[in-house]
Amino acid sequence: MMTDMTQQESPKPDNSKKYGRPDDERIIDFMKIAKPAAIISIILTLASIFFICTKGLNLGLDFTGGVSAELNYSQPANQTEVIKSLEKAGFEDAMVQTLGSNKDLLVRMPVQENIEAEDLTKAITSAVQLPNNQAEVHKVDVVGGQVGNELYVRSAGAVALALLLMLIYVTIRFEFKLALGAVLSLFHDVLVTVGVFAMMQWPFDLTVLAAILALLGFSLNDNIVVSDRIRENFRKIRGATPREVVDISLTETLRRTIHTSMTLLLVVVAMMFLGGDGLHWFSIAMFIGVFVGTYSSIYIGTAFALWRGLNRQDFIVQVKPEFEEEEIPH
Repeated sequence: MMTDMTQQESPKPDNSKKYGRPDDERIIDFMKIAKPAAIISIILTLASIFFICTKGLNLGLDFTGGVSAELNYSQPANQTEVIKSLEKAGFEDAMVQTLGSNKDLLVRMPVQENIEAEDLTKAITSAVQLPNNQAEVHKVDVVGGQVGNELYVRSAGAVALALLLMLIYVTIRFEFKLALGAVLSLFHDVLVTVGVFAMMQWPFDLTVLAAILALLGFSLNDNIVVSDRIRENFRKIRGATPREVVDISLTETLRRTIHTSMTLLLVVVAMMFLGGDGLHWFSIAMFIGVFVGTYSSIYIGTAFALWRGLNRQDFIVQVKPEFEEEEIPH
């Protein structure tokens, strides 16, 4: 009798599932802080616009026009000494960067009004010679102010075109609510990254622009992975609210997002400390953008789509009335 009662009273293992998932599987409630995150995003966006409008960007010579020259020294050269030598020769506001080693340097400076273009190479070659350290000038490029201004306008147009094409792609691939949220998150990433450069007055040149375009691709990829899982779960999970489906989808893609972001950050940090001056600002922009992009794909792209009323019907193919089968009475 005691044995039978013990067997009857012993609890059975709970294999119940919610929405086809084990109950003990933890789902992170990402959307719980969607409103505070939206407030933070609005503050960051407004602050970025404020600094861009008031301080402006510290545009590099690629956009403002100027002179660049590639130098090769027989011995490792000190950048400060090269700058002083250029100043003595009459070259103003010169910037010197290493190109992989202290023997290979890149000199950038504004257009020199007091030196003729024909004599520029000879003047630079004479100015960069250091005691017991001879330099060869391999390449001298002159970018006019008008060319730099056109490049600046075209760069802004390239970013705008990229955002438009991404909106069209995600709309066709998934759904317009997700597409609009994805583009808003991408715009947020660009604006915040550029806003930080405006606030700190860091140099903004073509390498930083390249980093921003790379960030658009990184952030879009993250948005597409999340959107694909959301679409799959809306079709597969029955009885769950849209918010629960979104939280489940974000939880399932969290590990992949962390691995991707950490892998990219390792490369970016390596470039930041080992890539030299030529990759320094590129890596800084990427470093900022990885954090901003990972955050925005969750709390801007997805949260905006949910706020716009994302639901299961958005992903179910509706049968047109003319294709519905009619029952024939017997």
